[in-house]
Amino acid sequence: MIQITPTIAIAESEIEFSFVRASGPGGQHVNKAATAVQLRFDVLNSPNLPDDVRKRLLRLAGQQATKESVLVIKAQRFRSQERNQQDALERLAALIRQAAKKPKRRRKTRPSAAAKRRRLEAKRRQSQKKRLRRPTPSSEY
Repeated sequence: MIQITPTIAIAESEIEFSFVRASGPGGQHVNKAATAVQLRFDVLNSPNLPDDVRKRLLRLAGQQATKESVLVIKAQRFRSQERNQQDALERLAALIRQAAKKPKRRRKTRPSAAAKRRRLEAKRRQSQKKRLRRPTPSSEY
């Protein structure tokens, strides 16, 4: 079990790893070794995720989630499979931790009377400044 938060833990059997060739520079070695890691985690069928966390996780994942709600994380920062695998697991855990936080509810607020007065006074000052810049009607007659 991989402990994500005090209440959420994921079984290692729920996570699937596949190794692919990494893109980018690396010389001759990059063409032979499959060091990049693709982590796959089925969000919808995970029994250890609460429903609200599941929904927030899919929203947070965005393009990383497939149509079948499988989260795919590709890690290729490091030159070894083990470090990339660890990086992918850490990124998954961070994403789940972020989804586990309940968003704060927004409280409706109203501007105070003093704030309204200041705003209107600033508008009057700006209006007066613009009015003073206007050309005066010339009396050519």
